[in-house]
Amino acid sequence: MSDRIFGGIGLVIAIFFAWQATLIQTSFISDAVGPKTFPILLAVLLGISSVYFLLKPDPEPDWPRAGRFAEIAFAALVLLAYGQLLPEIGFVVATALTAGYLAWRLGSKPLEAVIVGVGTSLGIFVIFKLLLGLSLAEGPLGF
Repeated sequence: MSDRIFGGIGLVIAIFFAWQATLIQTSFISDAVGPKTFPILLAVLLGISSVYFLLKPDPEPDWPRAGRFAEIAFAALVLLAYGQLLPEIGFVVATALTAGYLAWRLGSKPLEAVIVGVGTSLGIFVIFKLLLGLSLAEGPLGF
């Protein structure tokens, strides 16, 4: 039953997300893909996944214990904090901290997690900012 509840909530979120994506304003000068495509694609994938959970629920789902559930909830809070702090401290610093923390919680040793966080942050920065010329949030350090 819990999988069906999860699937139903996911389907509602997917529909809401797709509806919100259709409300994105586009200028008359935009590329062929446009800013609506990626959010709609994500909504479709979430919707398909949610329908799967509705139609084929796990007969005996394995829910995490309270401690593990608290850890998952804290990781979600870290991601929310990332979104809030991104414009304040900049993309490179916020992404390095968040990716490092998540890598650590997924099983990396602390030093490995720091390397993963910094590498992920700098790699994304190089690809999106330097190679593709896209704008990323700049913090007080200018990156």
